[in-house]
Amino acid sequence: MAVEDRKSGPLTNRDADPRVKVNSQVMQGSLRSAVGTMESVALDSIGSTYRFFEVPSNALVKDLKIYSDDQGATTIADFGIYQTTENGGAVVDADFFASALSLKDGALSAVDITHESGVFGLEDAEKPLWEALGLSEDPKIMYDVVATLTAAVDTGGTNTLKMSYVI
Repeated sequence: MAVEDRKSGPLTNRDADPRVKVNSQVMQGSLRSAVGTMESVALDSIGSTYRFFEVPSNALVKDLKIYSDDQGATTIADFGIYQTTENGGAVVDADFFASALSLKDGALSAVDITHESGVFGLEDAEKPLWEALGLSEDPKIMYDVVATLTAAVDTGGTNTLKMSYVI
């Protein structure tokens, strides 16, 4: 065994000689937030979507938290990224943040679902959204953060998402 002094990518770049420019989103960026609240209704079926808010393609996502009522015995949803309705509304990655998240097993309060599905992995934490989505360049557009039901709602409730991101 050996004692090591390991550094993250940004600190390795900062300490390099010559110094490598560090992305300001990763260190010393401007923190922004988005919040959306949506009511689910009993009998909303599988495939129903709940659009919470939009986020820019160059956002560096810090966290995505859910607050939710206990919603019966069947309610389950994916949480991901869609095109905005202005851009056609198509799914980009339906479970980018969370996959088959149970909204039926008790109320949720500030549960961090940022990396729950593993699609947006911990290794993507220093990447802007467009890069984490696997794009080769920033499309400079907005995306919607959306819940897609993977099991129907039997008892409706309130759902709030809060995202912190840096641009």
